[in-house]
Amino acid sequence: MRAGLVIGAGVAAAVAGAAVATKSAQGRAHRIQTAADPYPYDVLRRDPVGEERVVERPDGTRIRVVVAGDGPTVVLAHGFAVAMVEWNLVWDDLLARGYRVVAFDQRGHGQSTIGEDGIGSLPMAGDYLAVFEQLGIDTAVLVGHSMGGFLAITAMLDVPGFAQRVSGLVLFATFSGDITRDAPQNKVQIPLLRSGLLQKAVTNDTVGTLFGASLMGETPSPAMVRVFLETFRAQDHVALLPILVAFAEEDRADRLGEIAVPTIVICGRMDKTTPPWQSERLAAAIPGARMSWVEGAGHMVNWEAPESLVAAVEELSPVARPG
Repeated sequence: MRAGLVIGAGVAAAVAGAAVATKSAQGRAHRIQTAADPYPYDVLRRDPVGEERVVERPDGTRIRVVVAGDGPTVVLAHGFAVAMVEWNLVWDDLLARGYRVVAFDQRGHGQSTIGEDGIGSLPMAGDYLAVFEQLGIDTAVLVGHSMGGFLAITAMLDVPGFAQRVSGLVLFATFSGDITRDAPQNKVQIPLLRSGLLQKAVTNDTVGTLFGASLMGETPSPAMVRVFLETFRAQDHVALLPILVAFAEEDRADRLGEIAVPTIVICGRMDKTTPPWQSERLAAAIPGARMSWVEGAGHMVNWEAPESLVAAVEELSPVARPG
């Protein structure tokens, strides 16, 4: 709970107009900001490169989609308050291995808009089917991160005609709902997000750095923290509140047994945002699912250990290679 309390204290101080963080917090933020980077900032801030498309929904929502490559299709669904930029490392690796890769900005995130149906689990899960239909995807491995996995589960269970198009699931750092249970960091951060206080506080360099680092494992990367914060700060958090509420108030755990495709569940051992028990529950309840742990990683496995996601895709959908 310590990381969540540090962030909560920083937010309270910022709102009160007092000192934003203690010297101890400033020192920790400085150590994170000056640590070695496994990937340079310019690489991590680059959106996936491919053909740009727009998927239009009946309610007026416009979903930005990027597609590239040939071969078996992999669809990538990002997490809350970020955008498709989180897939850049995975994207390049999958293309190099012979896959057709599709990524999209979720409704209300990045360059995708919000139509009349608003933000919610069912409208957003319906966007998944629309992307598959309009790109002519009849079979694909679906990779869902955090919110992206929550909505993938929703789509598999509650969107007619979707599950038949999915040949395999990679669910990482994700959940079926009830996101605040046994999750001290979420109990601190979600009310602050709902009030708007966290969004204001993370504009401060120290608080923002500690918040970004709290999503990562034992060695937070300054470039990863910086790109995450830039993306997070750019979102309209007021518009996104209904899906945040859904994370806590909805739960499809009792229906996970209805998912009938090969599934790999991946979790960083140090994930505080989606505690490991959530992943264990998914792996235990989805028939035949395999649990995979990433030592030392936190919530951002897509950047911290992209090779684990690529390996899972290759396991579910091998590419035929010459010879």
